[in-house]
Amino acid sequence: MTDRTILAVTGSDRVKFLHGLTTNDLRTPTEGIAYAALLTPQGKYLADFFMVGQADRILIDVATPLAAGLMQRLTMYRLRADVQIAATDLQVKRGTGDAPEGALTDPRDAALGWRLYGAEGGDDGTDWAALRIEHLIPETGVELGPDSYILEQGFDRLNGVDFKKGCYVGQEVTARMKHKTELKKGLVRVLVDGAAEAGTPIMAGDKEAGVLHTVSGGKGIAYLRFDRADGEMTAGEAKVTRA
Repeated sequence: MTDRTILAVTGSDRVKFLHGLTTNDLRTPTEGIAYAALLTPQGKYLADFFMVGQADRILIDVATPLAAGLMQRLTMYRLRADVQIAATDLQVKRGTGDAPEGALTDPRDAALGWRLYGAEGGDDGTDWAALRIEHLIPETGVELGPDSYILEQGFDRLNGVDFKKGCYVGQEVTARMKHKTELKKGLVRVLVDGAAEAGTPIMAGDKEAGVLHTVSGGKGIAYLRFDRADGEMTAGEAKVTRA
């Protein structure tokens, strides 16, 4: 999903406001880039995005289909805070080659290259699906959806959640999943032998083990129940095994 919308959050309370809502720590540094999510009070995913600190504003780089809903939700939480939220005309350019001046390293994993905010968008032709599979990176609207819990999607590995920052929306559920339970489901890199489309259920015998998501070059990202993910599985006519 390459269509992105860049929101600008301004006002004297912008850092405190976003810090209290999102899964990552915004207090220091106030400049740079961070990856984070906004959750429901029940700890489920609403949106993931990049936050880019600038001198007088924080940019939010979010997938366009989620932008209106995110803006509405942030506005609802604003109450009396000195915060303004508006869409901008900025675009994002990304790539994995030599980074242009002003570009920022993708905070999820340096292998994902850089992001540059300005008047022009686009990318350098990188095979993003293959790269995401190699590094097990979830994508908005593909692996990440309304039923997602961010720890099952690897947000702690992707620098997308800070467990020391204190309260934020959905923090209690997220912290309990981290410290008091063992994850029973999550994203797994798989080998796919045969043709299978994203969204195909993965079966372990006669039991559903999960769902196949991104597929490229005989490899894929799957969301699996760990207790059913041993040995050979199937996704339609394709054979699936954990990589």
